[in-house]
Amino acid sequence: MKLIDPIVEFHSELQAIRRNIHAHPELCYEEQRTADVVAAKLTEWGIPVLRGMGVTGVVGIIKRGSSTNAIGLRADMDALPVQESNTFAHRSTTDGKMHACGHDGHTAMLLGAAHHLSLHGNFDGTVYVIFQPAEEGGAGARRMIEDGLFERCPMQAVYGMHNWPGQAVGTFGVTPGPMMASSNEFEVIIKGKGAHAAQPHKGIDPIMVAVQVAQSWQTIVSRNKSPLDAGVLSITQIHSGSATNVIPDEATLIGTVRTFTIEVLDLIEQRMRDVATHTAAAFDATAEFNFKRNYPPLINHPEQTAFAVDVLRQIVGTDHVNASVEPTMGSEDFAFMLQAMPGCYVFIGNGEGDHRDMGHGLGPCNLHNPSYDFNDDLLPIGATYWVRLAEASLPVGVADA
Repeated sequence: MKLIDPIVEFHSELQAIRRNIHAHPELCYEEQRTADVVAAKLTEWGIPVLRGMGVTGVVGIIKRGSSTNAIGLRADMDALPVQESNTFAHRSTTDGKMHACGHDGHTAMLLGAAHHLSLHGNFDGTVYVIFQPAEEGGAGARRMIEDGLFERCPMQAVYGMHNWPGQAVGTFGVTPGPMMASSNEFEVIIKGKGAHAAQPHKGIDPIMVAVQVAQSWQTIVSRNKSPLDAGVLSITQIHSGSATNVIPDEATLIGTVRTFTIEVLDLIEQRMRDVATHTAAAFDATAEFNFKRNYPPLINHPEQTAFAVDVLRQIVGTDHVNASVEPTMGSEDFAFMLQAMPGCYVFIGNGEGDHRDMGHGLGPCNLHNPSYDFNDDLLPIGATYWVRLAEASLPVGVADA
């Protein structure tokens, strides 16, 4: 593994930053303290700072030479509404809030890269280090774009990275095309007519309609779309009734849909609406159909993915880069940035959890788990990747694109 020596020597400082952020988690659009920490460090290192894009977003501007070429490197900053079960020294100091997804580590890795690039970076152009709020359900990436991120910080490509538990430390995973799924939610309210349970013929039973809709929906995945196109339709909640001898007026179905393409998503949403509406009508009931598209699928651009793979292989070796990693049905709002700008998103291995300090919870070191903790061994690895990516993207002595 070819890590950058000054970054390795800076490891203890990065660990202290990471653990400080871990101990003070902030939820989406509340990341004021975290943003202050980031901005203070960037300023200390002589890096100009933009603040306020995406409410609490921070962008550092690292410029060398005369080229107008630029790239963006993005890390997320927000925590989750999770009660931490770890008891080690850097555990959350705020009940009900926790860095259970490693955004504290993502922030520290990008700060490590920014520190090195400001002192030793061998590049010609501009590197924008983007510290984004509200990835966990708040669509902070979209908010930063709406606030003019790519107009105020013009660039040719943008890159993201996420730690991945269960993948060995010192390895990376990436794939061109779809890598993470779209995230969508639905709520369908079936409206019937209440009655005494002993006289069902006097009412219109919304529960029976909901059951028919739920069963029929599963044929959308198995019979309406191509079996080669991935799609998940999961009903996660059914609510109705309050008494054993009363047929209620309404029944509600709630759940999520995940796809790797907008075309499959369009198909599933339309068929769900048709099935719910017409099934309800067949029973003399009605269906109120609500479908919310949260995050689009995260789709890596082939050229930038091949470029990132080449950089990664130079750092950790060919055998430690899986360039066709299996996509996940999880979602990530960096997808909005990849819709607006060419780029690539990679997974960096977080290990199996053996790195955790004494006092960690009994659960596995999985994302969104109260026993999770970011692996600090990744800090110099991720920071080295960011630096080498920036230097390879903006080589000295090459004319502007």
